[in-house]
Amino acid sequence: MGFGAWYEDKVLPHVIRCGCANAHIAALRAKIVPLAQGRVFEIGVGGGLNQPFYDTAKVTGFSGIDPSGKLLDFARGAARERGWDSDIRQGVGEAIPFDDGQFDSVVCTFTLCSVQDQAQVLREMHRILKPGGRLLFLEHGRAPDAGPARWQQRIEPVWKRVFGNCHLSREVAPAVARQGFAVTQVDHTYMAKTPRFAGFMEWGVGTKAGV
Repeated sequence: MGFGAWYEDKVLPHVIRCGCANAHIAALRAKIVPLAQGRVFEIGVGGGLNQPFYDTAKVTGFSGIDPSGKLLDFARGAARERGWDSDIRQGVGEAIPFDDGQFDSVVCTFTLCSVQDQAQVLREMHRILKPGGRLLFLEHGRAPDAGPARWQQRIEPVWKRVFGNCHLSREVAPAVARQGFAVTQVDHTYMAKTPRFAGFMEWGVGTKAGV
């Protein structure tokens, strides 16, 4: 096993899990994850970091995918602790292994930054939602201010190599809207005690047309 493969298998899952578990990020998760209801699908489920924030009284089924086998161990363990009847699989967002129109809610947190094809992943999430279903997203992305945005572009090539293809400068809400979602309830902030180039956070709800 080369260094790159060793790093991605042994080190990166722990880096991601620790980096996405601080108190400031937890407070943001608490704004969006409890909105999920019905049959829920979570993309990038690995780590199980969203699971404490679901309103279990509103969730009738829980499914998810993640490309990392190591992170899936964390997610499946967290689901077992909650007694959930879950279907958590290894997979990628560009080809979600579930049928059309299965889910009432899709939850996507800190995942669109690192996928290979952001537009295709959004199309897949749109596909698996029922008409009227909602995409609940929380992501870091392109800063609206010129200074942080310039730093994002400068740092991004190295950042991607260290943090598993994580992009700093991708759009969030506009990208969701381009794939057919009606986007509402959008809010944003610069996360406290974080460099502004890495701390711009955006969250909201994208609804699939239909009833």
